[in-house]
Amino acid sequence: MISAKLKLIAAMLIFGSIGIYVRNVNLSSGQIALARGIIGSCFLLLAGRLMKQRLSREAIGRNIFLLIASGAAIGFNWILLFEAYKYTTIPKATLSYYFAPVFVMFLSPFVLKERLTPKKIIGISAALLGMFLVTGIGGGSGKSDLLGISYGLLAAVLYAFVIIMNKFLKGLSGLETTIIQISIASIVLLPYILLTEELQYSSLDSTEWLLLLIIGIINTGLAYLLYFTSMKDLSGQTISVLSYIDPIFAIVLSAIFLGEGMSVKQIIGGVLILGGSLVSELKEEEKLP
Repeated sequence: MISAKLKLIAAMLIFGSIGIYVRNVNLSSGQIALARGIIGSCFLLLAGRLMKQRLSREAIGRNIFLLIASGAAIGFNWILLFEAYKYTTIPKATLSYYFAPVFVMFLSPFVLKERLTPKKIIGISAALLGMFLVTGIGGGSGKSDLLGISYGLLAAVLYAFVIIMNKFLKGLSGLETTIIQISIASIVLLPYILLTEELQYSSLDSTEWLLLLIIGIINTGLAYLLYFTSMKDLSGQTISVLSYIDPIFAIVLSAIFLGEGMSVKQIIGGVLILGGSLVSELKEEEKLP
């Protein structure tokens, strides 16, 4: 039997590899996101059926508006993240995306009525300083870099939106919520893609189809399944700390396979961003009974 920690570590390693695959699929970000949603939701629905994980119609009905809004946000979050991968390096895209917990920290006093403690203020300040160092504003970053980082930050805003909305969901397990949200993401993205661009799936070669299947089945379906089946046996603090394997692994992979290194200043900035983001996650653990 695989331990819960190993499941979570495996999920984070899988999540961290997605940028490498996205870079090698010759499709628009929207069409990659659409395929990811369709394939991933089909995998999760099948896995849920095999695990006898029943979806509660009553709970879905009670939360339907939040589920639609958060599902749509997830779909467009993917598009923005994949655009970030195309315009800047994977380390910069990943670190800007991991600004999401910082946005949640900043918004929590207004939306969640949580106090902005001195510890959280330090966390936000550290992350902002880290972003300044990573972007190289004032010298070093070109227009493409800044555009990619902007896409990453916009993706982070949408993900923060999803995190906050999920706190208001009632009566649904994490796996149920994810199955429904990813399915809704696919439903929302389909008409958007059909109205805004011409489908190019027929132009893919066998290698690109394989990568697209990996993104949908492994990086989405399997990764989410491992993530949510591990959570019930782990503490909130353990989950929070191990979740940061994802960005670290993404940065390591990009250095090995794409030669996307980081300067000492950017490494320091990355540590500040991830450390500042982690503050909010660890703070939640202190409130657990």
